Amino acid sequence: MKLHLPQTVYLDRAQCNDLESAEQAEWWLADGKGGYAGGTVAGTLTRRYHGLLIAPLQSSLQRHLLFAKADADVLDGERVIPLYSNRWRSGAIDPRGHALIESFHLDGRMPVWRYRVDDLLIEARIWMEHGRHGTDVAWRLLENPGERKVRLRARLLVDVRDHHAEMDHCELPRVAQTQCGLNVELAAGTTLHFCTHYGTAERADFRVEDFDLPVERARGLPATDHHWCVGYLTFPLHHGDWVGFNARLEDGEHVCYLESDMQACQARDLSLLTRTKITAPEFDRCPVWIDQLLLAADSFIIQQKLPRSETRHAVVAGYPWFGEWGRDSMIALPGLLLATGRYEEARSLLLGYLPLVDGGMLPNYFPGDGETPQYNTVDAALWYVEAWCAYLVGVQDFTSIAQAWPVLQQI
Repeated sequence: MKLHLPQTVYLDRAQCNDLESAEQAEWWLADGKGGYAGGTVAGTLTRRYHGLLIAPLQSSLQRHLLFAKADADVLDGERVIPLYSNRWRSGAIDPRGHALIESFHLDGRMPVWRYRVDDLLIEARIWMEHGRHGTDVAWRLLENPGERKVRLRARLLVDVRDHHAEMDHCELPRVAQTQCGLNVELAAGTTLHFCTHYGTAERADFRVEDFDLPVERARGLPATDHHWCVGYLTFPLHHGDWVGFNARLEDGEHVCYLESDMQACQARDLSLLTRTKITAPEFDRCPVWIDQLLLAADSFIIQQKLPRSETRHAVVAGYPWFGEWGRDSMIALPGLLLATGRYEEARSLLLGYLPLVDGGMLPNYFPGDGETPQYNTVDAALWYVEAWCAYLVGVQDFTSIAQAWPVLQQI
């Protein structure tokens, strides 16, 4: 079985250069642990939920905006050419890097931009590594007929606010230079590690104020945000060579091997599609855009530890607003997990809820930060029974149903 990653999402130059069109087109990524990243094709921030890393702080289920932007400039001799765009509270849009976008597409689920700067063609990619809170950002030079010496500089903007909250006045994070980049202490126990082996790092410590968020204004909410610039990463651009960095929360040894990390990300997606088409053969005859949906569906499946439960699979009710909701998880299980042949994940999710059943009720909402799950819906437990029935019909796992039966009898 020879599979390729779907590339059904494509925007041409006219769509990318039109700000309204490019802002309405949004991309989203997930890390398999509840964290995510998202933004507009234009590169502007239009929601409080846009950023390159939104993830829980240490020992918390509540997700926070931690890494907002990596604003990239091309350094061509004395010229500085911004590839990014920003909206400001004054109404200005400056710079207007979206006007340089040649095209945008999804390579599987990975967003890919191509920028035309005179005779230069530069590609940018963003991805998240599955199973860890971190984001990779990479660029490569595709065309440079004059063989000029060209560099790229990325300005790193961070924050530390609940992703639902409006702008707050957090203190300047502590920034330390490391052998491979920068460590940014955002909060007690939470350090964001920027790592690169492809260029140089320079610390900074100033605030960039008054970003305008038009989608929040349309929702009737405060629409201004501020972020801290903690440094710059500068890379030489050589034809065909990847440069860039990763930003991760995990402690330990930090390395940045962009090409192998990118290949691992794409290999996982291909493996996921292959497994689905083997366990659910009907997908093998579907049009390629169905493959795009299968990859998108995977973004809603995470591993998480909840009170009175071991780490197990869970379902995110929706990006960017929602976390795990019990009722939504049970409704989604037949289509998201069973129809796609993800039986082990379905079993893990169902068994994970067993110790959480209380008085015949299933928790519907998990606030996080050590708070008690909320049992605020009547029919979640009934959907739980329905989900077990669908699982038993599809998998005939009588061992697991026997384990669940004493609890199901309480409902």
